[in-house]
Amino acid sequence: MVILLIAGIPLTMILAATWLWYFVVRGDIDLIGTLGTANRGDLVQPPRQIAEAGLIKVDGSAFRFQELDPKWSFVIPNQGARCAAECEHLLYTARQIHMAMGKELLRIQRFYVGTQQLSDTQFEVAELSDQHPLPGTFKDYLATEQIGLQALRASPEEFDKLFAEHLQAEDTWYLMDPAGWIMMSYNNSVSYKDVIADLKFLLKNSSD
Repeated sequence: MVILLIAGIPLTMILAATWLWYFVVRGDIDLIGTLGTANRGDLVQPPRQIAEAGLIKVDGSAFRFQELDPKWSFVIPNQGARCAAECEHLLYTARQIHMAMGKELLRIQRFYVGTQQLSDTQFEVAELSDQHPLPGTFKDYLATEQIGLQALRASPEEFDKLFAEHLQAEDTWYLMDPAGWIMMSYNNSVSYKDVIADLKFLLKNSSD
């Protein structure tokens, strides 16, 4: 009986795992929906590849993501010809989270992706989130308050493909993995502490 019991326990576990996997693959069981996930942000499904979007840099040249060092990235989208309070606050929030990462700071980078050239983007903000002096233009704001951030431009069509969630809620911004896949979204309902918790987990479990 002891021998049968010892042999039977692993066999039972294998059969149970096989049964569970069969029904998950068939779609009869939503394992993630049932158990939940550890991440605080919302997974982007399927992930979107930024290298395929044909983005343009400020100087008019093509943005080639593959030429950059692999890092986790914050992506802050902005549709239209103005950056108003919501846009400025997203940029501020991403910057503060980036700075709060301490020794992991250099493993993260930030991108702003708009649909207009910086010179054509109106900065319609009454005051900055950190109470610093208000710059004259949006380009000045990025240069003085968002040091290290890279500004990019997307066509309206590509913008819509990359940032579908942002089109529904303007307080949405994104996390991108080192391979260039936009894979998680955040909004104002997620606290900065939860974003940091996600980042620490991802950085701990990745080589980049």
